[in-house]
Amino acid sequence: MVAACGSRPSSERTAEPGRSEQPPARVDSRPVIAALGDSLTAGLGVDPSRSYPARIQAKLDGAGYRYRVVNAGVSGDTSAQGLNRLDAIRELEPEIVIVALGANDGLRGVPVESTRRNLDEIVRTLKADGTEVVLAGMEIPPNYGPEYTAAFRSMFADLAREHEVAFVPFLLQGVGGHAALNQSDGVHPTAEGYVRVAENVWKALRPVLDRRS
Repeated sequence: MVAACGSRPSSERTAEPGRSEQPPARVDSRPVIAALGDSLTAGLGVDPSRSYPARIQAKLDGAGYRYRVVNAGVSGDTSAQGLNRLDAIRELEPEIVIVALGANDGLRGVPVESTRRNLDEIVRTLKADGTEVVLAGMEIPPNYGPEYTAAFRSMFADLAREHEVAFVPFLLQGVGGHAALNQSDGVHPTAEGYVRVAENVWKALRPVLDRRS
């Protein structure tokens, strides 16, 4: 075997003084579950290990499911901003995406039809990729009147039914309105509140996992 000009055969090479050979970085080859959302997904105000995606990872590991959860929550995101980030999510080639967007739309009074269009495109695009979707429903205070509040709430169930995707009726079920489970802003869950949020998501996610196994 002829070595490249000026090089030493690999069997004779020695490490450079002061430099240790580093093992190659370990690649996590587990299929991806992406959690696409806003601050409720990012875990604003709590340690990252206590966000709901981190707790879902712990549930997966404990139950023996081989998936890697990617927290793709960005504080302040609306459904439109989530849609703008969708290509980055698709680059992860996720097998499952948990879509938890729309809360900021509702708090800002964005027309329900606009939010619906954005969520519809997100779900439609992911399904066209062959990706499973878990859609999380949101509810808002009646600041913009009962008609807006009702239309906002029903939008999520309608989309889940139309696209035949797994559905979390209300991401903050059992948490919203309970002061002890929310931070001082009354919006974002405490670490204990995120335990409940993770349970809400898990109820919809686990049947999807079992169907795929």
